[in-house]
Amino acid sequence: MTLGTADLTALADAARSAATEAGRMIARTRPREIEHKAEGASLASQVLTEVDRRSEQIILDHLQPTIERFGLALLTEERDDDGGRLVAEQFWCIDPLDGTLPFIEGRPGYAVSIALVGRDGSPLIGVIYDPVEATLVHAIRGVGAFRDGIAWTREASDDGGALTLFADRSFLDGQDGDAAVAPFEQIAQEMGLDSVRLNATAGAVMNALGVLGSPPACYVKDPKPRGGGSLWDFAATACVFHEVGAVATDINGHPLDLNRADSTFMNHRGVLFASNDALARRIRAIRRGGN
Repeated sequence: MTLGTADLTALADAARSAATEAGRMIARTRPREIEHKAEGASLASQVLTEVDRRSEQIILDHLQPTIERFGLALLTEERDDDGGRLVAEQFWCIDPLDGTLPFIEGRPGYAVSIALVGRDGSPLIGVIYDPVEATLVHAIRGVGAFRDGIAWTREASDDGGALTLFADRSFLDGQDGDAAVAPFEQIAQEMGLDSVRLNATAGAVMNALGVLGSPPACYVKDPKPRGGGSLWDFAATACVFHEVGAVATDINGHPLDLNRADSTFMNHRGVLFASNDALARRIRAIRRGGN
């Protein structure tokens, strides 16, 4: 089914209501029960909380009528991939609670993330609710991006002479901090900046939004044999970045593969979010040899 602007707006409204209700529940709840999954090497992939399940149910209560009305498929972190996303024209891509570790530890950096993605992998809607700040960000392809209902454009650089590097905790795995940050210090020097600030505390969704809030900034995930984050970690923010004119691509500058047929992981091509094109080009020049 071809979706017009009015359809996308109605679907975005449903997702906004879903994310807000789920996010408010998360804000007043601490995890009471933790289940350990058999697979997965990182703590974040091993923990499934009661809150994840409750958040997902709230979201689906809001979105199920849209699935039936528009013939949408569903991909969510807490359910097996049924392959419907490869058949339907569009699918909801849901992370009921991104940033499990900061949530468990009681720190900012977690969010509810809902995206509508086309079968070709194009992000059509992105909705993110930050339970800590009670902030709702959403974007509709071709319409714009909004923060708490107010049009949101890319912010001018106010960097204080620093490049902010957002990263996952795994960024430092197998190397010391100096070695990991060194390539970005070279980039900062080339751009006339005097330092690099490393921020490795949040989940993928809030890392990406952090890039837009503190330019010049970037969030980088290199290609790797396994893992690398999943479709639901990047789909909503990719739509936001598209609408504000920032960069959300793979490590080689190609569109993010947001409907990968053989896996829901994004490890095969890496991920690059950057606040501007010049920064993205410099990062690609030093990172693209990783896959």
